[in-house]
Amino acid sequence: MTRASTLESYRERMVRALVYIQGHLDDSLPLDDLAGVACFSSFHFHRVFKGMVGESVKEHVRRLRLERAAQRLKVSDQPVTELAFDAGYETHESFTRAFRAMFGVPPSEFRESHRPLEWPPAPSDVHFAADGNLARFQSPPESGPPLDVRIERLEGMRLAFIRHVGPYQAVGATWGRLMGWAWPKGLCGPRTRMLGICHDDPEITAPEKLRYDAAITLASPIEPHGEIGVQELEAGEYAVATHKGPYQRMGETYARVCGQWLPATGHELRSAPALEFYLNSPQMTAPADLLTRISVPLE
Repeated sequence: MTRASTLESYRERMVRALVYIQGHLDDSLPLDDLAGVACFSSFHFHRVFKGMVGESVKEHVRRLRLERAAQRLKVSDQPVTELAFDAGYETHESFTRAFRAMFGVPPSEFRESHRPLEWPPAPSDVHFAADGNLARFQSPPESGPPLDVRIERLEGMRLAFIRHVGPYQAVGATWGRLMGWAWPKGLCGPRTRMLGICHDDPEITAPEKLRYDAAITLASPIEPHGEIGVQELEAGEYAVATHKGPYQRMGETYARVCGQWLPATGHELRSAPALEFYLNSPQMTAPADLLTRISVPLE
């Protein structure tokens, strides 16, 4: 096996382990099990993982669980004691110490500083679609035009993807590699959907640790190869809104959906990544006319 093919094999197996970890954060995740998922020797797996990911398995899992707890503090009223248990801590005190060490403040103070905007709409400002799903509400004047949000069920999808780790603004090169691989293989047809899977909240996760999957839907099965991974996106309900404009301003639409629409409607977020479906091409469309279908997972 050549050095290049060995590196591709290591990358594919490590992506497999990372995807498994993010889908099983509530499990104990023994090192032997993770090594088995990635087809590495359990004796050497922790060294390979740290060398490729930049943090140990324990540090990686601990960080993801604490960041998930921080996200839940932002958008839910779940008691801190429950969040501590979900994050793998046996006591409120130990969770608070770990949380403060990572975010600089205790959980209660973090929650207070990240509360949603205090803006409950009047009943006359909320309108329902014919199928009963909340479709539109009148935002405050400074927020822009009325925001159309629909509750939709997305069916499961099989995806080919390349993972980007780093600032979300720098995902262009990852998309270039994915499309450079997919086009010659005939994988980009009229029904192919291009989407970004955003695993982390940039208000919580350090820019160099942000995880983003540049992905395309697959019409037929393929095998993972090198940095090209394959994952199954499970079916589920999402709050869906269309963002028009530059990608750099999508945070404003996310804030309106999560900070205004969610509190106004009583829905809760599901522990799953947000999805961004890109409806036109940045190579052929002016930034002001870019359309992105933002899908936020709901319980």
